[in-house]
Parts: sequence; C-alpha cells; structure tokens
Amino acid sequence: MPKRHRYLIALLLLILVPVTIGYLHRDTPPPAPSVPPHSYSKALRQAHDGKPGAARVLYQQLQRTDLPAIRRAALYAELPNYPSPQALKLARQDLQHTDPLVRRAAIASVRRLLPAAQRSLVLGPLLDDDDQSVRFATVDALLGLTPDAIGLYFGPLQAALEQYQAVLTQRPDDADAQVHLARLYLHENDYPQAGAALQRALAVAPDNLDALAAQVRLLERQGQHDPSRQVLAKALALRPDSAFLQHELGLWLNRHEQREYALLALSRAVELEPDNADYRYTLAVTLHDLDQADAAQKQLENLLSRQPANRKARVLLIQYWKETGQLQNVQVLLAELERQNPDDPFLQQGL
Repeated sequence: MPKRHRYLIALLLLILVPVTIGYLHRDTPPPAPSVPPHSYSKALRQAHDGKPGAARVLYQQLQRTDLPAIRRAALYAELPNYPSPQALKLARQDLQHTDPLVRRAAIASVRRLLPAAQRSLVLGPLLDDDDQSVRFATVDALLGLTPDAIGLYFGPLQAALEQYQAVLTQRPDDADAQVHLARLYLHENDYPQAGAALQRALAVAPDNLDALAAQVRLLERQGQHDPSRQVLAKALALRPDSAFLQHELGLWLNRHEQREYALLALSRAVELEPDNADYRYTLAVTLHDLDQADAAQKQLENLLSRQPANRKARVLLIQYWKETGQLQNVQVLLAELERQNPDDPFLQQGL
C-alpha cells in the first residue's frame, strides 16, 4: 500500500474514533452526585445538635433512596424539631414505605408535627395497614383525640384498639405490656380492666415506676385523691432519690393546684437528672405560673444550652421573653431558629 494511502487511513481513524465515542455516549445521563459516606452521620449529628443548616441536611437525607430502614427511622426522631411543609411532605411519603420500621417512625413524627385536629386525616388510613405493629402505632398516635377530631376513623380506631388490647392481654408476664394495656383501658374509662392490668404488672415487677405512675392516674380518675397521693408517698419513701417519682409528685401537686409544693418536687427532679429536658421544661412552666419569670427563663436557657435543637423549649422561651419585653433576646433566638430552619412556621409570626 502506498505511503500516502496509509497516512489517509490513519487520519480517518483519528477523526472517526472520537466521533464514534461521542455518538455512543450522547444519550447517557450524567452520573448521580455521589454522597460522601460520612454525610448521613454528619447530618444526623448536625440535626441533633441544632447546628445552622440542620433542617436542610436532614431533609436531604430523607430524600435519599439508598438508606437502610434503621438509619431512615433514626432521622424521624429529629424531624419534629424542624417543622415545615417540606418536613410534613417527607413524613407523609414514608407512611407508605415498604418497611414497617420506617412507617412507625414516620407515624411518630407526624404525631408531633401536626395538631390534633389534622392528625386523624393523615394517620387514619394506617389503621388498616397490613402490619400489626403499624396499626398499633397508629392507635397510640390517635389516642386522646376527641370523637370529632377522629371523625370518619372512629370505627377503624375502635377495631384496632380492641385488637391491640387482645394482643397485650396475652402477655400477662410482661409488665410493660400490662402498663400499656392499662393506659388503653384508661382511654376508654374502663377502670376495672385498667386496675387488673396494673395489678398484673406490679405482681411481675413491684418496682415498675411506670406502673406506679399509672396507678396514681387511675386512682385520681376515680376521684380517690388521697389514695393516689399515698401510692406516691409510699414509693418515694422507698426511693427518695428517684427523679422520676419526684417529677410525678410535682405533676400530682400541679394537678391539685399546689404549685408552691410542686416547685420543690420538680426542682429536686431536675437536680437529680439535670439533662432531662422534660423535667426542666415542666419546672420552667411551673415557675412561670407562679410569676417567677426570671427563674423560668433561666431554666429554659439552661435547657437550650444542653439541647439547642429543642424547638419546644425555644418557642416557649421566645414567648416568655416577649411577655417581659426582652425583644433583643427574642431577636437572638429567632435568628438562631432561622439559621436552623428558615422555613419554620413560627418565624412567620415575627416579633
């Protein structure tokens, strides 16, 4: 072959190879952006710690389709601190997730994201879920709603509630199951059945504090206020350093309009468990009810220093500072909230 022809063939190959490669790859979609291996744990930690941008990274993780169910469910424990239309949309989508663990986690999140009047419309359909644990989680999320709030789902709720009770009744040696059963009966004002369930729980585990607290509520509901106080007093005599029992005593005293005495018990509970957000929040509310605004604000500030993501405490502290005219402090908290979650509905209220 003449040398000139060889040059022409080589030149054609140089032209055709890039063109062919380009043609073959012209319809190939761009690769999906890779997610760094650490992004999940980093986002979860950012949301848990209430860091700036927490809502954004939390939503991004919930938009992923490659997360294992247990990791996806963990995200929903943080979501109620970052409410928005987008948060609710994500949670509602996962009410249809294939894994019951994720559906249960989404139910718990929706329960905290939505007010009672709207909850049954979103969660009601899951009373007919194929998975029993999901149906029972839905019952727990709807308990306490008025018949009007339950609406069309009143019948399905009663049916699922009866199934739930039947299953728990078959576990007489499980103290926690019997305490839960007692609470279900209390919802229906079935005091004899609730009492029997608590007796079974205490027979199995005499020191079960949840059972003792439920027994106090049962006696109160029946108008037996002195016996209910005696149950608490007896338990506290045996365990004076129980933060749980001190908190329960404070709640009992609050319910009976004895807030000055409740303050002592609630303060003791916080002293025993300083990191318990529920105890400190209850103490702050009680202080505020007693017109001790500064002390109430300090408790909430302390709570937020330990749990910056605690939206419930942040919103309450903003309200307390508004009442006392401390608008500069209000602006600081609102600015922090906006950095955490710019779509938070509370921000629309402004000052």
